[in-house]
Amino acid sequence: MDVDNILITDVGSTTSKAILIKKMDGEYRLAYRGEAPTTVERPFEDCRIGVRNAVRQIEEALKVQFLSDQGDIMKEKTMYLSTSSAGGGLQIMVSGVIRRMTAESGERAALGAGAIVLDVMAIDDGREVHEKINRMRYLRPDMILMVGGTDGGDTKDLIESAEIFKSAKPKPRFGIDFKLPLIYAGNKECSNAVKDIIGDEFDLEIVPNIRPTLDVENSEPARNGVHDLFLSHVMSHAPGYPELMKWTDAPILPTPMGEGMVFQLIAETLGVNLIGVGLGGATTNIYSIYDGILVRTVSANLGMSYSICNVMKEAGIANIMRWIPIAIQEEEIRNELRNKMIRPTTIPPTFTSLIVEHAVAREALRLALDSHKSLARPLRGARRTRAIGEVAIDLEETYIEMLNVNLMGTTGGLLSHAPRRAQSALILIDGFQPEGITKIIIDSVFMMPHLGVLSTINPEAAFNVLMKDCMVRAGTCIAPTGQLEDGVDALQVSATLPDGTTLAKTIPYGDIALLSLEKGQTVEMEIKPHRNLDVGMGRGTMVKTSVEGGVVGVIIDARGRPLMLPVDEKERKESLIKWYTAIGAYPEDVWKEKK
Repeated sequence: MDVDNILITDVGSTTSKAILIKKMDGEYRLAYRGEAPTTVERPFEDCRIGVRNAVRQIEEALKVQFLSDQGDIMKEKTMYLSTSSAGGGLQIMVSGVIRRMTAESGERAALGAGAIVLDVMAIDDGREVHEKINRMRYLRPDMILMVGGTDGGDTKDLIESAEIFKSAKPKPRFGIDFKLPLIYAGNKECSNAVKDIIGDEFDLEIVPNIRPTLDVENSEPARNGVHDLFLSHVMSHAPGYPELMKWTDAPILPTPMGEGMVFQLIAETLGVNLIGVGLGGATTNIYSIYDGILVRTVSANLGMSYSICNVMKEAGIANIMRWIPIAIQEEEIRNELRNKMIRPTTIPPTFTSLIVEHAVAREALRLALDSHKSLARPLRGARRTRAIGEVAIDLEETYIEMLNVNLMGTTGGLLSHAPRRAQSALILIDGFQPEGITKIIIDSVFMMPHLGVLSTINPEAAFNVLMKDCMVRAGTCIAPTGQLEDGVDALQVSATLPDGTTLAKTIPYGDIALLSLEKGQTVEMEIKPHRNLDVGMGRGTMVKTSVEGGVVGVIIDARGRPLMLPVDEKERKESLIKWYTAIGAYPEDVWKEKK
């Protein structure tokens, strides 16, 4: 690909965002961005209007023209790409045989394709047939992913599932007169029987089995099938999308899929284990790339505007209040969150509102990561061979070990646009509780989905723009795992700083310390933990490593893992203020006013 201009849009549920990537001095860089309200609903009912309005902002700012007099993208002037989550994104229902085996594999595949999973049904999920039929009729998904059985295995349960679908006759969310797309990725011996039962009722697509054997998960064909049907059915029925697809030079991707591609690009290019989060208004997406395996999960009821009250419900008001160091009543918090839910586009009008939202964000991250770990685990049902003396691994537990996570990344309104980067970094640390040595990066301009679709055309250009124009290096978190008594010396760190001075510091347990190390600066650091703490090489073992700075710096978190907040209210509030002040998250004088 050798073009001078690349125009990319993301057609979101509420806002359409456009960016122009331009070749400058031999490399691709972000030139400008624009945004406008999305126009898929009445009175416009044409997504291209919002796209045009966003592109026109770029045209007016740069004095260039990318739209013809008829309002179409002029292909001779630019390459055009797009992602979309308008209309609530891609919504899928998954059906399997065993909930915790093949159905779980189907759920992972659907999530990996950028979908929101409305429900996961299985023979053993405890619901009666009539309950499943009623649920199918109510859901109105964009498509169904049907999985189950290993190749050559029993077909009875799959035939029963197909007959339930035939009886339910669920309708698609868009295009009610069209057949609902159904992808079959189950036992290949049953594919003809499934086709005979439901072939006339659904637009059936048969792909290779997602679990050909219990030891293998082959999700790529199912993911590709989901994406193809997303383009040919879901997008083609949405207002204006058939015409928009004619403009693009590559298939339109679901927004979360583009987001996941960028996190995967970062992990593969840097050779790291990564956990990323898209903290949105309605959902929280978690992405992990761990030992090369990508897993994405969607917490559809955990968001910072439309579903902020659901976070309060799931976490409990007490867990939100534990992060707030100022005097505030439960009812005041509830009212703050209710106001946010009914006015989702507003920004916090007061400092109290800001602190409350940041407390909710910590809980949303915690809950979303806990949910994510339940899917990021070894295949259930797989046979495991162990060497003599090897400790058995509980397959219920996640394979993600936070000590081996090298990088955390984030995108989303609250974390991308926080008044101070230190706030975003500390929210991420408190929510995810990283262990050992972990770098932190923040998407500052909301263009990860755009770069995801670009990576399908030119990964090098996407990564260059990502690291130079999109991602902010917040710094590095050093956090030992283990528990001590408050005040005991937890860590001894020493380093030679860029100006030649030598740093030697002891951090007490229960404290946070900040080493001011700017973006682009790296130091060789020796980290000696207490004999009961571990920073990655074993309890009490010194670590010598390169540590990278950032706009926040190096955050040395000696509060232990798991993080335990003080039980006493006065002590807890004092600790929170001490931690927030240590890294400059909020103005120091604000706490005096709020006491």
